[in-house]
Amino acid sequence: MAIYDQKQQAIAEKIDPETILMNWRDWKWQLQHVVQDIDTFERLLEIRLEDSEKQKLEETLARFPLSITPYYLSLIDAKDYQNDPIYKQAFPSVSELHVGEFEMRDPLHEEQDSPVPGITHRYPDRVLFQVCGMCSMYCRHCTRKRKVGDEGAAPSREQLQGGIEYIKRTPSIRDVLLSGGDPFLLSDQVLDWILSEVRRIPHVEVIRIGTRTPVVLPYRITDELLMVLKKYYPLWINTHFNHPREITESAKLALAKMADAGIPLGNQSVLLAGINDSPVIMKKLVHKLVQNRVRPYYLYQCDLSEGLEHFRTPVGKGIEIMENLIGHTSGFAVPTYVIDAPGGGGKIRVLPNYLVSWSTDKVVLRNYEGVITTYQEPQTYESIYKGSGKNQEIGDKLEEAQEYKAIGIAKLLSDLDATISLIPENTERMTRSHE
Repeated sequence: MAIYDQKQQAIAEKIDPETILMNWRDWKWQLQHVVQDIDTFERLLEIRLEDSEKQKLEETLARFPLSITPYYLSLIDAKDYQNDPIYKQAFPSVSELHVGEFEMRDPLHEEQDSPVPGITHRYPDRVLFQVCGMCSMYCRHCTRKRKVGDEGAAPSREQLQGGIEYIKRTPSIRDVLLSGGDPFLLSDQVLDWILSEVRRIPHVEVIRIGTRTPVVLPYRITDELLMVLKKYYPLWINTHFNHPREITESAKLALAKMADAGIPLGNQSVLLAGINDSPVIMKKLVHKLVQNRVRPYYLYQCDLSEGLEHFRTPVGKGIEIMENLIGHTSGFAVPTYVIDAPGGGGKIRVLPNYLVSWSTDKVVLRNYEGVITTYQEPQTYESIYKGSGKNQEIGDKLEEAQEYKAIGIAKLLSDLDATISLIPENTERMTRSHE
């Protein structure tokens, strides 16, 4: 049962003296009373900021707006709010006005990789479909800060239909990720329509939804919403917990409802300075996630979006965290540490180096303890897919085995492709040869 404690009651009564428990747990009531200004924030938490600080913060809000649900606000430790991980993720900082030399408006080139409005098609067989322009809370570390508070970012029905039509006419797409904003900020009816349209497309095998509502608005996970979602299996949901304190009783209830409905759950965390950049914190987080049937999926290096430099850590900090997870806890509790490459290069996995060296006969490996060991290579291995004739026929008969369409490094490794090198365009050597 979700907890409605004295602190939440006090906040609720300051918002509306007639508020009852049923109101607080109503996700629409929460949205109607999101905190969007500093004065309300101070009044509800009974804290007082210095006037000089408030003036600077107002400058930040003029560029990057504020929005916090009463629920998420209630998790802040008002007695030590400046060091609170909830506060740092939800409340603005003057540091956001500092745009670093390498920070960009759209670092992941989502708009450049958009064949039609609302669709980002970066990987061969999957697309990101931005179906909602709203969030219940504006995360201060958002990679799409360029769209925060932009009313024009909300997709129209026509834009949504355009995205659906693109997926229909692109048979290589087998996986569709609904994103935003937050798709769960849509009404059940609109979400039902989108899911039904995507599910009707024969070549779409999997639908995924990325949402932070279990973290900042857990009451959105209603029985009515689950009735909609259960119609469209296989459906996967990824959440966004960054700190163990976010996994409250209300959050646990929301996660349990989705898991009990048969929906696989994953979690994508962002590595944030001063919030979760500690092996102890991250280990506690992944342990609490798996206890609640959520598989840690990705740990993201913070993106190069504008105003995020104060959140970014060295990549070495992420490697340190991975060193303290791999081998030190269950394998399924270890997320994949990735850098989403600037310029639209996609997610690049970054791991400690466990392959020490290798020869034609063996590889030399080290484990999490520092033990150095060897693995003997097979003496008689020969791939059945190499060459032509019978082996070629076997390869052709494998369902969906389209190795000949491989790209990147996979193309160079393919025995069915004659390509021997990948050469960037307009290199100095190529320019000389053309001359």
